[in-house]
Amino acid sequence: MGRSVLLTLCLMLCAGRIAAQESGRTRLLEELNWLQIRELVPDSIRTVLIAAGTVEPHGVVHNGADNTVPYELALRLAPRVGALVAPTIPYGVTVTLDEYPGTLGIQAHTFEEYAYESLRGLARAGFENVIVLNGHGPNGAPLRSAAERAWRETDARFLITEWWSLTADLVQEIWGSEGGHAGNNETGAVLAVRPDLVHPELYTGPEMTTPRGEGWTAYPFPSSVILYREGEGYPEFDEDKARRFFAGVVDRLETLIGDVIAKWDRAGL
Repeated sequence: MGRSVLLTLCLMLCAGRIAAQESGRTRLLEELNWLQIRELVPDSIRTVLIAAGTVEPHGVVHNGADNTVPYELALRLAPRVGALVAPTIPYGVTVTLDEYPGTLGIQAHTFEEYAYESLRGLARAGFENVIVLNGHGPNGAPLRSAAERAWRETDARFLITEWWSLTADLVQEIWGSEGGHAGNNETGAVLAVRPDLVHPELYTGPEMTTPRGEGWTAYPFPSSVILYREGEGYPEFDEDKARRFFAGVVDRLETLIGDVIAKWDRAGL
């Protein structure tokens, strides 16, 4: 019986490694030797994906959701868009949730400078297309500023993406409502790729949520589940919907990245 269990565990681990490789882990920049990179970039691989997030509360999923989701997207996108995956920028601009336990954030100007240096470094490494997969809303403005600065100082092209904005229609299609911070869409994204980090037993209901409102601001925000619209976007734990949604996000990003790069190339930019 013991040997049977061990064999099963070994098979599961092997299957997990194969799945990880197929999803893009063999394309991790940090796991390549410099000589390998010299051979690959830019002659064979012109594009690099870099996730950016933060560490803050997300309802009943882990605090690192803003890092996990874009990184897992990068792993799946890399073989589909012919890219390598750079290490994630893990600490971002956390504003109204930084009183919650375990939150780690940095100021916007510090984040912008670090992001700028990182993006410029990828351009200097020879990548022609630097695709940023942002996982955290408040990172947006400093990331755009950092990318513009790096673009003006290098020969690389830069694209900043925000998966939740690109896929609002998919949220409506799958859940029939709008999403939210740690709501149906973000909880679903984590559930699709790391179900072990989702804790539905901790969810007590709508009292754990607060909708965004006009005319008021609170520091800290009274809930870590922030609904885009009152009465919509509550966390759900349907794995089938979660997988369908995440697959749709990957498809949407693949289309966007391919289209932008093709148009850059056609325009000779």
